[in-house]
Amino acid sequence: MSHIEKEKAKLLNRLRRMRGQIEAIERAVEGDEECARVLQQATACRGALDGFIAEIIEDHIREHLVDHAAPRDDARNQAAEELVEIVHAYLT
Repeated sequence: MSHIEKEKAKLLNRLRRMRGQIEAIERAVEGDEECARVLQQATACRGALDGFIAEIIEDHIREHLVDHAAPRDDARNQAAEELVEIVHAYLT
């Protein structure tokens, strides 16, 4: 996963924010917060995780499926870009 090293700082920041969100959920449960508040925090955390997953998948597609030597309108490259859009539509 050497291509992840290029985005390491951004990915680590995302993970740290998710850790904070998980800790907030834990505090809400420990503090007997209302269900709506716990669910709101849990869905925010799920959204953050989905965004993290989408970022990793996008990086993987661009690193391993896109032919950087081929023209931008190459059919394979276009399919890879469409896949990135689908992943983002589904996960974010």
